[in-house]
Amino acid sequence: MSKGLLIVLSGPSGVGKGTVCSELRRRMPGLVYSVSATTRQPRAGEEHGVNYFFKTHEQFQEMIANDQLLEHAQYVSNYYGTPRDFVEQTINSGKDIILEIEVQGALKVKEKFPEGVFVFLLPPSMDELKDRIVGRGTENQATIDHRMSVAVDEIGLLEYYDYAVVNDQIDLACKRIESIIVAEHCKVRK
Repeated sequence: MSKGLLIVLSGPSGVGKGTVCSELRRRMPGLVYSVSATTRQPRAGEEHGVNYFFKTHEQFQEMIANDQLLEHAQYVSNYYGTPRDFVEQTINSGKDIILEIEVQGALKVKEKFPEGVFVFLLPPSMDELKDRIVGRGTENQATIDHRMSVAVDEIGLLEYYDYAVVNDQIDLACKRIESIIVAEHCKVRK
């Protein structure tokens, strides 16, 4: 049995990673979603174990100490991380798994899994990105300004990715990523 692909989808906060990832999973039922752990508070409608594993700072530190995370990063005063065992078991079983994570985490995963498929999701414009963040209605102005500043820095790291996909329309962004996954499975060097 051949190994599955590790697909890493990342990009700036507000670019639509969650929306694109959900649509990809609907279109590709065999694509496994890796639920990340985080110390941030749940947003309206988010569920523990479905959207994230919500952890206290103390619980998260214990996971780090026990090497239970494939990667972890601090982003806007909170920690995010990918549970190691689930990802490795999924890949070894021949299934593709998608990680929807921030840029810091993606670059750490790249160090451990350089054979992964790294996709950077871009906004159509910085104005559109700001509108999306503001439209959430969950952040204050200081947090919005900080997220926009971080987004500029993150876009500067695009060269470390295999692919760039503009999220101008969800359907088109998903079609592009589906094509990337198909092409990666057809690679001779896989």
